[in-house]
Amino acid sequence: MSKAILSSYFGKLSSNEVVTNYTLRNTNGVELQVLDYGGIIRKLSLPNREGNFENCVLGYDTMEEYQTNSPYFGAIVGRFGNRIAHGKFTLEGKQYSLAKNLGAHHLHGGIKGFDKVFWSVKEKKEANAVCLVLSYTSPHLEEGYPGKLTTNVTYRLTDSNSFEVEYRATTDRKTVVSLTQHSYFNLSGNAKNNVFNHELQIAANKILDVDKALIPTGEYHAVDTTPFDFRTAKPIGKELFENHQLLRYGNGYDHCYCFESPSNSLNKVAHLYHQKSGRKMEVFTSAPAMQLYTANHLNAPFIPYGAVCLETQGYPDSPNQPNFPSAVLNAGEEYHSITQFKFSLV
Repeated sequence: MSKAILSSYFGKLSSNEVVTNYTLRNTNGVELQVLDYGGIIRKLSLPNREGNFENCVLGYDTMEEYQTNSPYFGAIVGRFGNRIAHGKFTLEGKQYSLAKNLGAHHLHGGIKGFDKVFWSVKEKKEANAVCLVLSYTSPHLEEGYPGKLTTNVTYRLTDSNSFEVEYRATTDRKTVVSLTQHSYFNLSGNAKNNVFNHELQIAANKILDVDKALIPTGEYHAVDTTPFDFRTAKPIGKELFENHQLLRYGNGYDHCYCFESPSNSLNKVAHLYHQKSGRKMEVFTSAPAMQLYTANHLNAPFIPYGAVCLETQGYPDSPNQPNFPSAVLNAGEEYHSITQFKFSLV
């Protein structure tokens, strides 16, 4: 089968702006569908052991649903993935106030984050992959963030069945940046199934401690002897409903795993496996952390715990936590991060 990138009309926003759907297909027939609105991945078609292709991410069929109901399904999240406490941080002695879209706090870039803007799209030719480069320039003080931030995100579907997300960003003044991709994976290929029987492994010894609002306290929790220990693969549902305070705060897993490895190289940090279909997904990243979210609050037509998100990123609330890895980006520097999702059959 030949590689291809196809484009088609998907829908309109309430402002009558036209949304385009791009389909990337590799030589093995794996397909990835991407919207220029939010950089949203709406479908990822993968084979099972029998060779049947099924969609393994959650998404909607209409633009209206994405505008009214979407919990960041498949979107690029920025300028800052995850939470910033009280929607405030200080840089060079100046306090910046961000949009508050999670009660008193800031989540995933604000009211109109990167998940709700149009990205310009260009095809990029590579020998062993089909690629799209999505670009967006966020003006100074958009959602409260300082600096004009120019961001390029490359979606790369390789002929070895890897989906790579490469982030690059520059700014004209000191700011904070932490980008992530918010796909909801269900390797069974059926969104009506929960993910309790998906086996998950995460190469991390600790998670961030959080309060009731899931804001980091600045402390860490060792995963030893807790439901958060995924260092050896186990079913997601095995300890999901254990009586643990941090699980009660999140109504399931919604916690940040911290990696020991250097953040400037690509390291294997996780794998997800669905035994019945044979589908396996390995996660490699240069990011220092990953948010595990088990879709605890999904509404119809989807079900709670009907997917799992593995959001590679910087530490949440790091602009207010001096002991966390810095998310500061200076003028003249480049933010660069890569995450690779490698798919296979076992």
